[in-house]
Amino acid sequence: MRIVITSKHKFTLSELASLWHYRELGSFLVKRDIKVRYKQTALGGLWAIIQPFFTMVVFSLFFGKMAKVPSDGVPYPVFVYAGLLPWTYFSGALTAASESMVGNANLITKVYFPRAIVPAAAVLSGLLDFLVASTVLAGMMLYFHIGLNPLLPLVIPLTGLTVLCAAGAGFWLSALNVEYRDIRYTIPFVIQLWLFSSPVIYPSSIVPARYQWALALNPMAGVLKAFRAAVLGGQALDWRALGISSGVILLLFVSGFLYFRRMERTFADVI
Repeated sequence: MRIVITSKHKFTLSELASLWHYRELGSFLVKRDIKVRYKQTALGGLWAIIQPFFTMVVFSLFFGKMAKVPSDGVPYPVFVYAGLLPWTYFSGALTAASESMVGNANLITKVYFPRAIVPAAAVLSGLLDFLVASTVLAGMMLYFHIGLNPLLPLVIPLTGLTVLCAAGAGFWLSALNVEYRDIRYTIPFVIQLWLFSSPVIYPSSIVPARYQWALALNPMAGVLKAFRAAVLGGQALDWRALGISSGVILLLFVSGFLYFRRMERTFADVI
């Protein structure tokens, strides 16, 4: 069988079929990323818990105890951890995806495969850490006597939205990082600004009602608010904010994928 590789300007369904055809490669890259992350580490998978847990401790001390930041009637430690759980996954997945193309330069310049698999695998590999860190949230809910919420199953689609958001932004940044290597130095700064503009350490209720729509334009804002409502209860799910954030996430994912696809024709030449 002869395979002809051509450069197309229009997206076709055959490209989706190509991604499915290389699914085993994607699975291999996910497993490799997980193994590399914990290779020769003393604590191994515990790092998935250590980072959000101690960040929660620091935030609880300075923002919960000292600054008296409100937490919508929920104990501040569990409130902030419920926000840090999806945020830590998102920030880690975005960082890994943005550096994935440059980090796999040897593979990209030698073998043909759909390049989108590389940042996608970097995003998916972080889900294991997310699942491990979720056990701490379950333990905290037991400790603070917070019962199961009927909306808890919504965590699955909300996690899916977080994955799409990380993948969309990852497509943009990974493609830009190939072309402009100084992009990698701006990523930690962007993530830090994104953290403080998202309702992770504070409730979205402190934002005046007339500006809630603007907060929801932050794709992670509606997801984080809905994630807390689904897990902790105590407040109604804000479908309007979630709808706005979901629309932004979809736009970010589609535009990121199309931009990545447009630029991938030059990756092997400039990487």
